[in-house]
Amino acid sequence: MAAPHVVPQVVPQTVPNDPLDSLEQRIHRAVELVAQYRSQKEAAENERDEAVAEAAPLRAQVARLTQELETLRGDREKVRGRLERLLEQLDVLSAG
Repeated sequence: MAAPHVVPQVVPQTVPNDPLDSLEQRIHRAVELVAQYRSQKEAAENERDEAVAEAAPLRAQVARLTQELETLRGDREKVRGRLERLLEQLDVLSAG
Protein backbone atom coordinates (compact mmCIF):
# COMPACT_ATOMS: atom_id res chain seq x y z
CA MET A 1 0.00 0.00 0.00
CA ALA A 2 1.12 3.42 -0.79
CA ALA A 3 1.22 6.04 1.88
CA PRO A 4 -1.62 8.55 1.67
CA HIS A 5 -0.70 11.67 -0.18
CA VAL A 6 -0.23 14.52 2.25
CA VAL A 7 -0.75 18.02 0.93
CA PRO A 8 1.49 20.41 2.73
CA GLN A 9 -0.39 23.35 4.17
CA VAL A 10 0.81 26.74 3.20
CA VAL A 11 1.07 28.99 6.19
CA PRO A 12 1.07 32.64 5.24
CA GLN A 13 4.22 34.32 6.25
CA THR A 14 3.56 37.34 8.36
CA VAL A 15 6.03 40.02 8.88
CA PRO A 16 6.25 41.09 12.50
CA ASN A 17 4.55 44.43 13.00
CA ASP A 18 3.10 44.32 9.51
CA PRO A 19 0.99 47.49 9.07
CA LEU A 20 -1.72 45.54 7.25
CA ASP A 21 -1.99 43.00 10.06
CA SER A 22 -2.19 45.78 12.58
CA LEU A 23 -4.86 47.54 10.53
CA GLU A 24 -6.80 44.30 10.13
CA GLN A 25 -6.71 43.67 13.88
CA ARG A 26 -7.90 47.20 14.61
CA ILE A 27 -10.73 46.82 12.09
CA HIS A 28 -11.80 43.51 13.64
CA ARG A 29 -11.71 45.11 17.09
CA ALA A 30 -13.76 48.06 15.82
CA VAL A 31 -16.34 45.69 14.33
CA GLU A 32 -16.56 43.83 17.64
CA LEU A 33 -16.99 47.09 19.55
CA VAL A 34 -19.71 48.29 17.17
CA ALA A 35 -21.57 45.01 17.59
CA GLN A 36 -21.20 45.22 21.37
CA TYR A 37 -22.39 48.84 21.48
CA ARG A 38 -25.37 48.04 19.26
CA SER A 39 -26.34 45.23 21.59
CA GLN A 40 -26.00 47.50 24.63
CA LYS A 41 -28.00 50.23 22.89
CA GLU A 42 -30.79 47.78 22.08
CA ALA A 43 -30.86 46.55 25.68
CA ALA A 44 -30.99 50.14 26.97
CA GLU A 45 -33.82 50.99 24.56
CA ASN A 46 -35.77 47.94 25.72
CA GLU A 47 -35.26 48.97 29.35
CA ARG A 48 -36.41 52.50 28.53
CA ASP A 49 -39.52 51.21 26.77
CA GLU A 50 -40.38 49.01 29.74
CA ALA A 51 -39.91 51.93 32.14
CA VAL A 52 -42.12 54.17 30.02
CA ALA A 53 -44.80 51.49 29.90
CA GLU A 54 -44.65 51.07 33.67
CA ALA A 55 -44.75 54.83 34.23
CA ALA A 56 -47.93 55.45 32.20
CA PRO A 57 -50.37 54.01 34.77
CA LEU A 58 -48.44 55.70 37.56
CA ARG A 59 -48.78 59.07 35.85
CA ALA A 60 -52.53 58.54 35.59
CA GLN A 61 -52.66 57.62 39.26
CA VAL A 62 -50.67 60.73 40.21
CA ALA A 63 -53.07 62.90 38.19
CA ARG A 64 -56.08 61.29 39.87
CA LEU A 65 -54.58 61.67 43.34
CA THR A 66 -53.63 65.28 42.66
CA GLN A 67 -57.21 66.04 41.64
CA GLU A 68 -58.50 64.24 44.72
CA LEU A 69 -56.13 66.23 46.93
CA GLU A 70 -57.31 69.51 45.43
CA THR A 71 -60.94 68.47 46.01
CA LEU A 72 -60.19 67.56 49.63
CA ARG A 73 -58.41 70.87 50.20
CA GLY A 74 -61.45 72.71 48.83
CA ASP A 75 -63.75 70.68 51.07
CA ARG A 76 -61.53 71.43 54.07
CA GLU A 77 -61.76 75.17 53.37
CA LYS A 78 -65.57 74.92 53.16
CA VAL A 79 -65.71 73.06 56.48
CA ARG A 80 -63.33 75.57 58.05
CA GLY A 81 -65.57 78.43 56.92
CA ARG A 82 -68.69 76.74 58.29
CA LEU A 83 -66.98 76.06 61.62
CA GLU A 84 -65.85 79.65 61.90
CA ARG A 85 -69.43 80.85 61.31
CA LEU A 86 -70.74 78.39 63.92
CA LEU A 87 -68.11 79.53 66.42
CA GLU A 88 -69.05 83.15 65.78
CA GLN A 89 -72.72 82.29 66.44
CA LEU A 90 -71.72 80.54 69.66
CA ASP A 91 -69.73 83.60 70.71
CA VAL A 92 -72.78 85.79 70.05
CA LEU A 93 -74.99 83.46 72.10
CA SER A 94 -72.45 83.33 74.95
CA ALA A 95 -72.03 87.10 75.01
CA GLY A 96 -75.70 87.85 74.88
